Amino acid sequence: MEQVKVFHDRAGNTLTVWFGDPQDEYICEETGDEVILMKDRTGRVIGFEKLNFSVPAPAQLRIAFETVSM
Repeated sequence: MEQVKVFHDRAGNTLTVWFGDPQDEYICEETGDEVILMKDRTGRVIGFEKLNFSVPAPAQLRIAFETVSM
């Protein structure tokens, strides 16, 4: 079963999403839009991190996930 892992670091203002094994991270590439792509040895994107991500203090972060079949 595939997993998507989502981490919100309120202190660091980051949102990190993994759709591959974080241990396979080999290189990171900044896109210039405060987004960092994490890639494996083959160059496949296995996750991303959004910098300067924040949610207003009283608000809670809610995540909706949808799978689309083609």
